[in-house]
Amino acid sequence: MAKLISFDIDGTLEVGDPPGTITMEMVRRAKGLGYIIGSCSDRTVSNQQRIWAAHDITVAFTVLKHQLKLVKATFNAEQYYHIGDTNMDRQYAERAGFEFFYPDTAVDHFWISTCSSSSVRFLRHNKQ
Repeated sequence: MAKLISFDIDGTLEVGDPPGTITMEMVRRAKGLGYIIGSCSDRTVSNQQRIWAAHDITVAFTVLKHQLKLVKATFNAEQYYHIGDTNMDRQYAERAGFEFFYPDTAVDHFWISTCSSSSVRFLRHNKQ
């Protein structure tokens, strides 16, 4: 069964305002590893969709921040994660039953940066 990652945008993704530490390439790689991905943000759904389209990333969902419970009800996943940069993100995530990560701890948890190159090497979370 797949795992799901919901991304906040501002302060979380590199395309946010302010920019966050999660790059669009990292999002692509997570999707390539089989994660169900999408965004949950204060930005309008149409704005979220434009961001993903501009980066040629197809996502499974784009919702407003308070709709994380709807995401969980819609998608059957082994685990639900939300990555965001504020305590409000954390509050919505925990209320919806998502495990929450701040962007800097998400990088440590889902991705490992290598010092020898500018690329990011991914490890599958909880790989057996």
